[in-house]
Order: sequence, then C-alpha cells, then structure tokens
Amino acid sequence: MVYFPFARSLYSACLLTLSLASFVCAENWPQWRGPTGDGISPETNLPTRWSTTENCAWSLPLPGMGGSTPIVWGQRIFLTSADAKNDLWLLCVSTQGKELWRRQLGKDRFRHRMIHEGNGASPSPSTDGKHVWAFVGSGDFACFDFEGKEVWKFNAQERYGKFQIQYGMHTTPLLYGDRLYLQLLHSGGAYVIALDKNSGETVWQVKRTSDAVAECEQSYASPVIWHNGDKAYLITHGCDYAIAHRLDNGAEIWRLGDLNPKDRYNRTLRFVASPVTTADLIVIPTAKRGPVIGVKPSAEGIIRAGSSSEQWRRPSNTPDVPSPLVYQGLVYLCREDGVLICLDAKTGEQLYMESLHKQRYRASPVYADGKIYLTARDGVVSVVKAGPKFELLAVNRMNDDISASPAIAAGRIYLRGFKALYAIEQRK
Repeated sequence: MVYFPFARSLYSACLLTLSLASFVCAENWPQWRGPTGDGISPETNLPTRWSTTENCAWSLPLPGMGGSTPIVWGQRIFLTSADAKNDLWLLCVSTQGKELWRRQLGKDRFRHRMIHEGNGASPSPSTDGKHVWAFVGSGDFACFDFEGKEVWKFNAQERYGKFQIQYGMHTTPLLYGDRLYLQLLHSGGAYVIALDKNSGETVWQVKRTSDAVAECEQSYASPVIWHNGDKAYLITHGCDYAIAHRLDNGAEIWRLGDLNPKDRYNRTLRFVASPVTTADLIVIPTAKRGPVIGVKPSAEGIIRAGSSSEQWRRPSNTPDVPSPLVYQGLVYLCREDGVLICLDAKTGEQLYMESLHKQRYRASPVYADGKIYLTARDGVVSVVKAGPKFELLAVNRMNDDISASPAIAAGRIYLRGFKALYAIEQRK
C-alpha cells in the first residue's frame, strides 16, 4: 500500500469543506455512506476489474457474517461482525490486513426470520478520527478510542424501550458534529434521539408520530443530514413518512406523505432504503416498487403528492433496499432485482433503465473515479460508467455473499463479505 504522509492528508482536508466531521481527510471513509454521507468518494486510480486473486491486495477471514459497511480512518479499518455463538463484535483491522483488536458489543438474541440475509451486525460504525462508535441489533451502543478502550456504553432497549420489529433492528446511527442521531421506529414505539457523542447521554428525544399500522410501523432505514453551508437538518424515514427535524430540539420542519396512499394501503410497506441529499435536492425512496420523490430542501409543513415542495415524483420503481445515489445532476436507483435506473435530478426524467447481474441487491451504490460500483448479494460487483448513457465497464466476481455497501479510501475499495474482508486496489 502507498503511505500518505500527514502533510498530504492535511492538504487534502484543507481543500474540502466537509460538514459531517470537524476534520475529515479525503482518503477516509468515516461512516456508512462515506465522507459526505452520500456514497461519493473523491478517490481516483481505482481498479475497474478484479477478483479474489487479481487486483486484490489482501483478504482477511472474519468471525462470521454481517452487513455493516467497514469504515476507514488513516491506517485503521473498523467493522462489526457476529460469530458462530451469535456474539456481536467490533473489529479493528490495519490497512495491511491484520486484526489489531476486537471488543464484544453484545449478543444477538433476536430470532431472525431471514438469517441468510442479515443479523445484528448490520448497522455500520462511524468515527471522527479519535473515537469509533458502534451500534448493533441487540441495542448495544458503545464508544471506544482507537486503542480499543471503552469510553461509554449503554443498551438502547433498556433506555428507550424493547424493540418490536419483524426482522431485527438494522438502522445505522448518524454522526454529525458533536452528536449522534438515531431513529428507533418499530411497533413498540417511534423515537428520534440525539446523543452527546462524548458521553452517550441523551440530548433530546422526540416521539415520532404516525398513522402507520402493521408492518409499516417498522423501519430499517437510517437517518440522513441535509446541509448547505451553515444550514442543516435531520431527515428520518419510515412509518409511511419522511420527516425533517431541527437539529437543536428535534422539532418537525416538514413531513412528506402519500408514500403509502390510504386508498390502496399496503400493510407490509416497511422502508429499508434511506434518503440521499444534495444541496438542492433530497431524494426519497419507498419500497416494493412504490414511488420515488425529489423534494426541495426549502420545504415546510405537510407535503402531499403534487405539492410545490416536490421537485418531481416518480410513481413507481423505487429501490427496495439499496439507497439512491446522486452525482453531477444524475440520480441512480439500483433496484433489488439488479435493474439500474438513471434520472435527471432536476426533472426526474428517466434517461435509461438497464438490467445488471440478475440477482438480489442489498448494498447501496457508490461513486468514485468516474464509475458507479453496484454490489449484488452473491458477491458480483458491476462497474458502470457514470453519465447519462449506460455503459457497463466490468463484472467482477468475489465468490462470497455481500450485503454491505463498499467503502473507498486511499486508493482502495473495501468489500465486506460474509466470509472475509477484501482490499481491492490497482496492482502494478
């Protein structure tokens, strides 16, 4: 691996204004959807073709399966995993592929109805370069320093109420500034919570009201931040609505409805895919071939279909699990059946709809180096050229199950499979 000295990292950081951390270098991938929370990486010179032997720097066997995206800061990689005894762990791995330490977070006592799909190691960790935070499906939430020393820990079920959710809790907390934001949306209660990242104490907790019923009370999505300059707010997604909240107290700014219309109500429409934001557009997915909506960030109050606060509304073909990707005026939607849809971000006009590898897709697409990387459940990664015309560049096979989204840092693509963690780089 090429080592980037501190001077270069500092220079890179000065070139970027990133609101998702007080100091984030371009080479880092500090949370689930990367340095800017949208699945976009500034990295270049990344491989287009690879396998477990070609352009693979190393692979590290893991103690068990998990769907969490690895995060990367400097020379360290963090990820969560279950083991054969259903214990849930946070692992720290060097960028040379050696495990440095592991700490037990909790035990996965949930009886997963789709154990082949996921477990309690689905939420992704996050870091600010000094500490790492990890939340798992058991409700255990902990903070460690980079040497593995525990700073704080608590169980969210003990603090906020027992989870009642059909397929287990999979939401990923969001690190923004000095706070962690968590949405707990399930049949036993619906709350949006802000935590002090340094102490783990609750800063505020608000009840998230909804008229959703049955399985629609349960959300597997994660909160996101919209920000533009010094303006920012939180967006939570689930229970038939996407809702924007003030960061200082959780108060509601706007609420997007008609995601599960009452005249044809689907009692099993649980949201899994999370929204994605840009400075001038918020893309809201739903589930099960439902609508996709482009919302104006200036929105306020109740938003219904056809509202002036909507930039556009696409009535069907939402991604069911992978979250959307927006880059240079284009919206990419990867459906769970491997169909890739490209839209004009301003109008919602469809530019193309093409079938990729015919498999289930659980990972969210990421962009880097002029390419879109799309990962199928069976470990096949399709590489598509970014742009308004479809061009498939490569199809790569990893011979492992993958539900985690890729992480990109310091010239590498990290793929977290059920069997192993893989470091992919352009080998000379």
